[in-house]
Amino acid sequence: MTLNLIPCRHTSKINAVKIMVLRSIFNKVGNGANIRPKIKFVRGYNISIGNFSGIGEGAFLQDIDEIIIGNDVLMGPDVMIYTTNHSTNRNELIRLQEVKSKKVIIEDDVWIGARVIILPGVIIKEGAVIAAGAVVTKDVESYSIFGGVPARKIGARK
Repeated sequence: MTLNLIPCRHTSKINAVKIMVLRSIFNKVGNGANIRPKIKFVRGYNISIGNFSGIGEGAFLQDIDEIIIGNDVLMGPDVMIYTTNHSTNRNELIRLQEVKSKKVIIEDDVWIGARVIILPGVIIKEGAVIAAGAVVTKDVESYSIFGGVPARKIGARK
């Protein structure tokens, strides 16, 4: 079951209440976390978010497997993080194939732009930047800038 957290208005008082509620649902919610309105997640207990990190408005976290978000991570709106995918064997109907899950790790000091999609098993290393609209299908190097579909290295933080 996917849960949708409301309300739509966002104030520091409402965020404090959301953080209190999420601490009882998520595996970990760090100090100074900023959870914007309308996020959706599947289980909750597979999500860990570090200190001073934020989840943007309208984010979808498919936490069938673990989603680990480090410290000082910022996410724009409508980011989607997936931890499962179907197998694609030719000799079986898609609906009958196994679902494989892999955790997603986002290390410290990462910026993820609006409407980024992160696929199962990806590790976004420390200091990386993901450009808006990117589809991240493989690990991202430290202090690199990735963008595009599929995402590839387009620069580096200096």
